[in-house]
Amino acid sequence: MSDKPKVAFYWCASCGGCEEAVVDLAEKILDVVAAVDIVFWPVALDFKRKDVEAMEDGSILATFVNGAIRTTEQEEMVELLRRKSQLLIAFGSCSHLGGIPGLANLWDRRSVFETVYVESPSTENPDRVFPETEHKEDGYSVTLPGFFNTVRTLDQVVDTDYYIPGCAPTPKIIWQAVETLLSGELPPKGTVLAPDYALCEECPRKDTKPETLALTEFKRPHEVVIEEDKCLLAQGLLCMGPATRAGCEALCIKGNMPCTGCFGPTSRVKDQGAKFLAAITSMIDSNDEAKIARIVERIPDPVGTFYRYSLPASLLRRKKLETT
Repeated sequence: MSDKPKVAFYWCASCGGCEEAVVDLAEKILDVVAAVDIVFWPVALDFKRKDVEAMEDGSILATFVNGAIRTTEQEEMVELLRRKSQLLIAFGSCSHLGGIPGLANLWDRRSVFETVYVESPSTENPDRVFPETEHKEDGYSVTLPGFFNTVRTLDQVVDTDYYIPGCAPTPKIIWQAVETLLSGELPPKGTVLAPDYALCEECPRKDTKPETLALTEFKRPHEVVIEEDKCLLAQGLLCMGPATRAGCEALCIKGNMPCTGCFGPTSRVKDQGAKFLAAITSMIDSNDEAKIARIVERIPDPVGTFYRYSLPASLLRRKKLETT
């Protein structure tokens, strides 16, 4: 039996990009394999739930969980992995903040099911058949996980030790996190393993950002030819850099696209969406109420823009509905 530290990976409600990000370590993944034993990684290796259940509590050094918590199975698995792991790490935006799946908190379970199984243009379901947690037929029983009304972050379900941000985390951030965990010199519990300052500070265009921004309209990327050497905010584009943690190497900016906020807020920001909303309202160059309204109307999806990755972790958390 190897005496190398044991690590695990698990995938909840997410797109799978975080699993791909591990592979994006390229040749460094060989260094990871040389340093640790991967004892659970269902997406890549043939492990079963019973294998985890058979492990001693606390026998896994660190488990990396990506994805928000949407189903009863995901809740059960993260509770199991919490018991078996010395350290539990929220890996990526969905686990850290709720991510894109967290935007489902604008609706409830019933309306989500109505859209998917009845109202979708490609769906033919006149009998309105919906998934059931248990179905019995001819003496046989089939079960499915329950579907929660509200999407939750990992730390809203179980005690979480550290956070690796990003959609998906970059190979550099992942490798630095692995090195930190293996060093034995752990940062304070609750630390986000990324720089604790705003993306604007490492933006390659920061020298072109005016000291005072005065905007008369907001533009969407497909509507303009974006200048490659000028601050995106100064071009009227909604770049989340001022409200977003650094550490992503400004990859979207280098691709000539605005930051969408996937690394989440710094430790000094309670609500990322509110922080950015405050920032852009200070940039509007008008005191006329009607003109301000017209400028703001140029933002077609405020929640999807300001809370794209962070709605479940925000002060808003979810839309209040009669069924919640």
